[in-house]
Amino acid sequence: MFTSVKAFEGQQYSTLKRQCLQSGLLFEDPRFPATDDSLFHQGNRIGRVVWKRPRELCEDPHLFVDGISAHDLHQGQLGNCWFVAACSSLASRESLWQKVIPDWKEQEWDSEKPDSYAGIFHFRFWRFGEWVDVVIDDRLPTVDNQLVYCHSDDSNEFWSALVEKAYAKVYGCYEALDGGNTADALVDFTGGVSEPVDLLEGQMATDEAARNQLFERVLKVHNRDGLISCSIRATTVEDMEARLDCGLVKGHAYAVTDVRKVRLGHGLLAFFKSEKLHMIRMRNPWGEKEWSGPWSDSSEEWKKVSKSEREKLGVTVQDDGEFWMTFDDFCQYFTDLILCRLINTSYLSIHKTWEEEVMRGSWVHRQDPLRNRSGGCINHKATFLQNPQYVFDVKKVEDEVLICLQQKEKRATPKEGKGENLAIGFDIHRVELNRKYRMHSAQQKVAGSIYINSRCVFLRKELKEGRYVIIPTTFDPGQQGDFLLRVFTDVPSDCKELTLDEPPQTCWTGMCGYPQLVTQVHVLNAEGLQGQDSNGDPYVIITCEGERVRSPVHKDTRCPNFDVKGLFYRKKPKEGIHIEIYNKNVIVDSFLGQVTLFSDPNERQEQHTLHLRDKGSRQDNDLPGTLTVRLITCTTLTNI
Repeated sequence: MFTSVKAFEGQQYSTLKRQCLQSGLLFEDPRFPATDDSLFHQGNRIGRVVWKRPRELCEDPHLFVDGISAHDLHQGQLGNCWFVAACSSLASRESLWQKVIPDWKEQEWDSEKPDSYAGIFHFRFWRFGEWVDVVIDDRLPTVDNQLVYCHSDDSNEFWSALVEKAYAKVYGCYEALDGGNTADALVDFTGGVSEPVDLLEGQMATDEAARNQLFERVLKVHNRDGLISCSIRATTVEDMEARLDCGLVKGHAYAVTDVRKVRLGHGLLAFFKSEKLHMIRMRNPWGEKEWSGPWSDSSEEWKKVSKSEREKLGVTVQDDGEFWMTFDDFCQYFTDLILCRLINTSYLSIHKTWEEEVMRGSWVHRQDPLRNRSGGCINHKATFLQNPQYVFDVKKVEDEVLICLQQKEKRATPKEGKGENLAIGFDIHRVELNRKYRMHSAQQKVAGSIYINSRCVFLRKELKEGRYVIIPTTFDPGQQGDFLLRVFTDVPSDCKELTLDEPPQTCWTGMCGYPQLVTQVHVLNAEGLQGQDSNGDPYVIITCEGERVRSPVHKDTRCPNFDVKGLFYRKKPKEGIHIEIYNKNVIVDSFLGQVTLFSDPNERQEQHTLHLRDKGSRQDNDLPGTLTVRLITCTTLTNI
């Protein structure tokens, strides 16, 4: 199921269980003991807690009773609705919860084999780029013989309480789960990528076209086994968990458990009727307090839907915390939506397959500007380009690119209290097609994420064919930490870190020469090209000292806006730079003209409008068409 699973804190489940069975002793976890230190950051806040095993709480304990369901979870005396909401979403996806709860049949209590019980369980979470296997004992905190935290409707069902304990162990203690981000838990359960959607900023309540487009995205994520959560933003402390007149709760994470297009009408009328209602179903982790508006459990609107359709949707008239509402009403009341996509990288799938590149890096502060890797955001112009830099290629005419930057978790510090995340983000710059050394001067910024102190920052962006550099940063310079950068494209992007500032010197440098000059050639546009066709498919090739840079083909134009750059480290500054333009043909590409440039080392920047001419011709044999080119020339190689 996993290519690689790492034992959390070195504890091997199979080894520990075998030792317990051989000794006849139930497992007691020394890494997460049954003490107040495993409950609180600083001191007991709920009174005397007694740790009990499930068999001390009921006669016939089970992981699951009648399967697994979102209704199995109820939030206890902990402000972790974000975690419980994520669990509710997880419970609806068998393929996903079986990853989090591996070997669940083997882990179940077996009344026919009581000797196989060792008081030990294990669960798996995706943490900072790898799956970790977390071992726990089954001693759970109780007060007055009742579970303090997450629990099920059935008193003998314990999967939710045990998963919560394993998650609390990862974070250091239970109290570390008090207040958090549903997006983080969704990623930890799936290894997916969470995209936050601001419904207010997108004006989803008033913009019907945008709302319909969003519904299709939400439906696609749901149908492809993604997990979804939502909430109503609380703007003040008093707003937190305040109940609105319609029954919804502010500052509270809800799990989205279904998304449908519902047919209206009865019988054949419903079958042939084209009208479908966009509907979404949610669950309150409290297990009660539901939406009371249109399409709530007992509302009159359900009479518009056939009985068979209602049964298919699982409509029940009870205060179980789960309810339906129209997507229009959803966008009217909710402010934030989290879409956790499962990024499919399997070539055997019928769905879209993504190419994934994973980069690990660190922000490290050093005094030497060339070695410093903690320069802060672009507001700090003097140090911004000292951050880590990653180059990748978009090889299609246009491609949707998903980028996720994740910082290493800082919350699991129970003795000091919750650690604070850094404010992080990233910028994307379009660079020369042959860029292979670090940027030292600003380029064309084409996109950027927000800066926020969350664990992950996500961006989805359509990019044109070309080469790009991602610069992940902290907001302020000098801050240090580890990060994980994931880049998803339709075709391989060849993403890698840029580590060299300039061409390295070798033992052959003295004999073969070392670059004396660096020149950036930026071919902007061409006008009035004449080829074999009235409208051609031109492309440009830049050649300098044997190195070639070729632009993408521009379709059906005589005036292409090339906007293509090449970077050349030059050992022979007096030699010219050749720019040739061709027209793309099926058999043989036709030549449209060329120019040769001689850059002046004393000129930092110069722009030319040049007449095209035939190969080897003199200046007076100009061809129809002009070319606009900008040169940037440096004698110090690390200035560009």
